[in-house]
Amino acid sequence: MLPIKSLADAAAELGRTFRGELLQPLDAGYEDARKVHNGLVDKRPALIARCRGVADVVEALELTRRLGLEGAIRGGGHNVAGRATIDGGVMIDLSPMKGIHVDAEARTAWAQGGVTWGELNRETQLHGLAVTGGVISSTGIAGLTLGGGVGWLMGKYGLALDNLRAVDLVTAGGKVLRASKHHEPELFWALRGGGGNFGVATGFEYQLHPVGPIITGGPIVHPIESSRALLEFFRDSTRSLPDEHTLFATLTHAPDGSGTEVAGLVTCHCGPLEDAERAMRPLKQFGVPILDAVGPIPYSQLNGMLDASYPKGALNYWKSSFLRELSDAAIDTMIASFARCPTTMGQLLLEHFHGAVTRVSATETAFPHRGEGYNFLVLAQWMQPADTGACIAWARETYEAMRPFFADGRYVNYLDDDEMGEPIAAAYGPNYRRLQQIKARYDPTNFFRMNQNIAPLA
Repeated sequence: MLPIKSLADAAAELGRTFRGELLQPLDAGYEDARKVHNGLVDKRPALIARCRGVADVVEALELTRRLGLEGAIRGGGHNVAGRATIDGGVMIDLSPMKGIHVDAEARTAWAQGGVTWGELNRETQLHGLAVTGGVISSTGIAGLTLGGGVGWLMGKYGLALDNLRAVDLVTAGGKVLRASKHHEPELFWALRGGGGNFGVATGFEYQLHPVGPIITGGPIVHPIESSRALLEFFRDSTRSLPDEHTLFATLTHAPDGSGTEVAGLVTCHCGPLEDAERAMRPLKQFGVPILDAVGPIPYSQLNGMLDASYPKGALNYWKSSFLRELSDAAIDTMIASFARCPTTMGQLLLEHFHGAVTRVSATETAFPHRGEGYNFLVLAQWMQPADTGACIAWARETYEAMRPFFADGRYVNYLDDDEMGEPIAAAYGPNYRRLQQIKARYDPTNFFRMNQNIAPLA
């Protein structure tokens, strides 16, 4: 780590032109600024550069390189794996960058890298428009989009990255680029799934679609004793969903704080309300639910309905993989594993892929996972540090118990902080070598390595 005096001098020099905020460990506001959403991550950067514009990003990168420090890039959202911060290096923080412009006539939106999905939806829904975004409104657009972009609208409109028109990027060398299908097309291909490996994404331009403001969706919750029947029903239902209909399943705990184990479906239909009512009828007629909150709802409200289940500061450890199929044995293993969950904030989640997201070839974007099927996710979440050992152990044990049912693919946005090497290759499959080649062109020294890292091809 650099001596404090030289770092302070360098920060003071940068401060003459820097429009944002530069924070060192003894500065007011540092403790709050260094914290990320996941309370399990507790790192102390030597400097936090809270950027207000692209020029700030360029200057912060230049300072980081000049001082020989490592850098981490923070957007506006969660970063469960903890890659957005760093011990002893520079956190380049884009969260103050909140600019949004919606062109309702062209059905496009441009947003800066610190914007969250809730903030973007608030602006686009003024015009009855939306793009596939995270299922939690406090998720940042940058990380979600660069790694994939699973969301309620993906069956109809594809992943968030499938709707990208352009990305504004600052390279490791401080060059400002705009990548699109017509400008820097190889870089644009890599940015659609390759994560934060190629530079700092300061702005995103999306294609929007007519959605809402009222759509149909919500949760249906059943007693835990109905788990097997509900997951079998979920499997059967997902075999014939229309593009407009997204359906996820979960083994979780009641949101009332009681700790009661429950089984549930969470759903969204973005088509006409009469079509949605017809599509939802089988879900509503199945079994005897504890709660049925599925109905007409503003899209922005649906996008935020699960936010309270993911509070800032909670300790999180996640593991995930795509499944070959949702077999009877996989269902039995899920149920048995969930019964051992040591935290009332833990859950097992199944995300179903179908429709538009599967009608893109595996090599058209860097994101290769285009087959219809399920992504399985273990979410261990807890509040007390004393529970850390038990909760992480449960997540790992559950993941290992489910391993016989896994496909080869991994979703890069769900890779946790202790997974490098082979999981990265699994996340990119047939696209990995091409990504390494593009990495070597745009970041040959691997400056951007505090991420789910793609090593440049030598």
